[in-house]
Amino acid sequence: MRKCAFLSVSALLLIAACGSSDELRFTEEELARIPLVQRKGLPEASGGFVLAVCGETITSDEIIAPLIEHFRPFAQSSDFVTFKKQARPQLEQVVVTRVSNILLYNQAKKQAGEDIDELLEKAAEAEVRKFVVSFEGDYARAEQALKQDGMDWASFKEYQKKMILSQSYIASELPEDRPITYSELMDCYNDVKDEIFTTLAKLKFRLIDIQPEKLEIDDPNANRQEQARELADELVGRLQAGEDFGELAKQYSHGHRRMFGGLWKHLEPGSLAEPYDILSAEAERLKPGQIAGPIEVDEHVFIMKLEEKQAKSVKPFEKVQKELEAKINFDRRKQAVDEIGVKLIQQAELGEKDAFVDFCLKEIYRISNR
Repeated sequence: MRKCAFLSVSALLLIAACGSSDELRFTEEELARIPLVQRKGLPEASGGFVLAVCGETITSDEIIAPLIEHFRPFAQSSDFVTFKKQARPQLEQVVVTRVSNILLYNQAKKQAGEDIDELLEKAAEAEVRKFVVSFEGDYARAEQALKQDGMDWASFKEYQKKMILSQSYIASELPEDRPITYSELMDCYNDVKDEIFTTLAKLKFRLIDIQPEKLEIDDPNANRQEQARELADELVGRLQAGEDFGELAKQYSHGHRRMFGGLWKHLEPGSLAEPYDILSAEAERLKPGQIAGPIEVDEHVFIMKLEEKQAKSVKPFEKVQKELEAKINFDRRKQAVDEIGVKLIQQAELGEKDAFVDFCLKEIYRISNR
């Protein structure tokens, strides 16, 4: 187990929170740490901030700390107005997830029976044993892993209790599966066919790209195009004699892939720009391992070896029905979970989240630029 965000009901859950709505302000000392060029539109801010949710508190520090490194590069390269506009949706979702977890657990706790604490304690103890077993029974190693994730055995058990109870509550609220009709399966197939069940055509080949103007020749009056043809003919002969294509490409190609042995890979036919687009047509008539060339086009003389060719394919409906059924069932459950989230919001006292989010953004920006 590695520390992760606690299960969220839905991204649609809003913030049920109480907090100060006072205007945020920087102190003069804080402003002094931020380069003048980055102060445009920067608000002033007050001190620390917590968000109260159903008797629990979320501190600004626990939101900010895990996000500093993620946001630091953008914060250092942007003024605050730009940073806030771009970063706010991500940070707001982090806060929404944290609050929705609290709302979910509290609702699950209300619905649980009187003996739930004893049952959860036993279930959490079982999870502790499983965790230790995952480290081959080495209790010290398991404890060290928890410490690296900022947890101890007590917080680990509490985490497990919340997860077990919340998942149980969600499962109890989900509707029973109803039969999936043929038309639903077909509609789903047509919706996701291109994204999930289609394998695009791909090419993989090596290329010696001789460019006459880049040839080093002794006679300045020599015809460079003719020299390129002669070199290409020589190289084709050497390849037919068994020399390595990649090594010859490194030595004689002028193309930008020469240092990779002239290897071009994972290309969709038709995706190549001029003058390389002619290579897609050549690949169509080749089998893997075959060589084409010399091919003259737009002051290039190409020699090409096809390494791999994959035609576009689509899995037929008949072979993916089980996957479609699984997706439809998953989507139905997700919709039901979203509805659970709406219920929780209707039962909660909604407070203002904006001041808390703004404060966190301000602190991330300040810390990143100090």
